[in-house]
Amino acid sequence: RDDADAGAPVVVGYDARLSSRQFTEDTVGVLAAAGIPVVMFDEFVPTPLVAYAALQYGARAAIVVTASHNPPADNGYKVYDRNGAQIIPPVDGLISAAIDAAPPANEVPIAATNHDLVSIAPMAVFDDYLNDMASIRTPAENAPDVTVAYSAMHGVGGRFIIEALNHFGYQDVHVVPEQFDPDGTFPTVAFPNPEEPGAMDLLLRTAAASGADVALANDPDADRLAVAVYDGSRWTPLTGNQIGWILGDYLLSHSDQTNPFVGMSIVSSPLLNTIAEANGARCRATLTGFKWIWNAALDHDATGGSFLFGYEEALGYSVGPAVRDKDGLSAAVVMVDLVARLKGEGVTLSEHLARLGERYGRWVSLQRSVKRPGADGADEIAAMMDRLRASPPVALSGVSVVAVTDFAVGADQRPRYLPASNLVELSLGDRGRVLVRPSGTEPKLKIYVDLAATPGETLDEAEEKARLVADDMVACIDSG
Repeated sequence: RDDADAGAPVVVGYDARLSSRQFTEDTVGVLAAAGIPVVMFDEFVPTPLVAYAALQYGARAAIVVTASHNPPADNGYKVYDRNGAQIIPPVDGLISAAIDAAPPANEVPIAATNHDLVSIAPMAVFDDYLNDMASIRTPAENAPDVTVAYSAMHGVGGRFIIEALNHFGYQDVHVVPEQFDPDGTFPTVAFPNPEEPGAMDLLLRTAAASGADVALANDPDADRLAVAVYDGSRWTPLTGNQIGWILGDYLLSHSDQTNPFVGMSIVSSPLLNTIAEANGARCRATLTGFKWIWNAALDHDATGGSFLFGYEEALGYSVGPAVRDKDGLSAAVVMVDLVARLKGEGVTLSEHLARLGERYGRWVSLQRSVKRPGADGADEIAAMMDRLRASPPVALSGVSVVAVTDFAVGADQRPRYLPASNLVELSLGDRGRVLVRPSGTEPKLKIYVDLAATPGETLDEAEEKARLVADDMVACIDSG
């Protein structure tokens, strides 16, 4: 708190998890008892809508009670700074220190949610959100109707996606009824993450039955977007990188912005760099997380540029400047706009993806994990990273490693959005790269492989080569 925040509220929202409402009331009550004005959503809402409202209210901070796509027993707390982006150092450290210094919970003053300092956010804020979304759209004139299959994954996105698509003229939406209503027990999926095997099975069946042009899914707090396409024989989910290429190319090729900025997490495919350069845009890679992508964007904006697009390979996309975080709602609308445009040209989304590969270069990406659960897991993961740093491979499946970058050192020579991190990059030259880092949420080491297909090499052959590179990388770090 400082004088600059005087009178500015904290915006608080929550998802549909079983404990989210109670945690929200506790949060609001503690803030009000401390003399801080609060604007509270009185029903569950998508995370990006809270991030949007924070900017609209000139908030000193925003909080979302959500565990995104984690298992049902989990919950979490997402915090935004006064600039509308998620907190970064030193603010996160200051909050952690304040938590450590706080008295026991039963000694913390807490007010009722009907306190004079608490106001309810009107749902008209979603109308404002739609108006801002309209400014970033570039729909084709006289585009044909499209059929959309959609799953809310038992989360909060359903009614908002339907309203958004209807608002922009897309009426033929076929939802997965078993997954449409918010339900914090997530009864039809083992893990409510569209990336998980089997999570989109009901959606793919709905897409096939409805003759859909595209299939979309949000995660439970609607900040991520999954997309599936029909390739002529079956419905197949796209990877996060493929969606990023599609959205990045579409937005860049139809934008009239001057000095546009696109950003991506460092573990996302390098192809976005090529797409950006071909369209006269600046592309920056940051540490994982939209807090870094958006702080890089704000640095660019301060020099007279303008944010256009950002993505991370874990199905996170930020389209336009209205929400300074990933947003599965606006990304869905823009994706449907593109599908409608392509349909008018007689091109499917699957065919369009192949066309992008021919224009910009054909890349494949895969991830591999080395799990180490149990009491000794953290030490074993640390030992694997130590082995990699001490003795990196000179080649992986016959592909030479031409450079190694350790992001744990040299932070003072990099921009603030690439601070010190437990991450190692192995450059494979023009062929691609491999990145290795511990997971931030699970007891495992994550390996990211990005390979460019060579002339004459099919994508299937490039994917097999990427698997062999990943196998060699696992053997290298797991040899102890």
